Amino acid sequence: MTKKVLYITQEITPFVPETPLSILGRHLPEGIQDEGYEVRVFMPKWGIINERRCQLHEVIRLSGMNLIINDTDHPLIIKVASIPGTRIQVYFIDNEDYFSRRGMPIEDILNDNTINAERAIFFCRGVLETVKKLRWMPDHIVCHGWLTGMIPFYLKTLFCEEPVYENTSVVNIIYDKDMQAELSDNARDVICTDDIDNNLLDPYQTPFDMKELGKLAIDYSNGIALTELAADSALALYAKQQNKPIAQVKQSNDMHKACQQLFEQF
Repeated sequence: MTKKVLYITQEITPFVPETPLSILGRHLPEGIQDEGYEVRVFMPKWGIINERRCQLHEVIRLSGMNLIINDTDHPLIIKVASIPGTRIQVYFIDNEDYFSRRGMPIEDILNDNTINAERAIFFCRGVLETVKKLRWMPDHIVCHGWLTGMIPFYLKTLFCEEPVYENTSVVNIIYDKDMQAELSDNARDVICTDDIDNNLLDPYQTPFDMKELGKLAIDYSNGIALTELAADSALALYAKQQNKPIAQVKQSNDMHKACQQLFEQF
């Protein structure tokens, strides 16, 4: 039976401008697919994305759900398009409050930290709810970028009893640069819903910034993928201290090999 991989990222070119992250976002799922896996991809629908040019269209059967973030209802809209020249479909998480009025580059978004925690929470919960609605059971999830940081945590807490994720492992990709940007001031409060024990965040420092989010992602992931450039980063050293399985490659273009190595260990 073909193994299924859910790839979650914050940037994919050509939907957004080229950056090291968006280029890897473009090539990694194709590399995984070429190894024989069935792949589905999720990313945010940033305001810079031209829906007509990129041929996005709304998936009515998946849209219409509301997610409560910080005691406020936010509609979840799902759109879809294909990566040009591939057989890979990308599902876009859309919401006017968090994405439609936000452009690129990502640095501009990071500098506006007023709703960064809510933005990440909405994206992560939106992905996990949509996959559940698809009734598609991923064997592995690959998380790529700070915006995916809550995926491992929510998978092992809020969604831990969902049959669709019963046998799912999580790989977290670490970069050579440590995140310095701030999350929202209320990050700790909004991460935990009524169904999650707030004490689970006690091991993490205040303020709960990007580095603490990275530690959270590592703690709840099954394995870590990184390039040689990331081997001495603070988060990579943290992952090694937690005795997490680690797969390392020399070039970002080979990241799919690191992911596959971890899949086979799991």
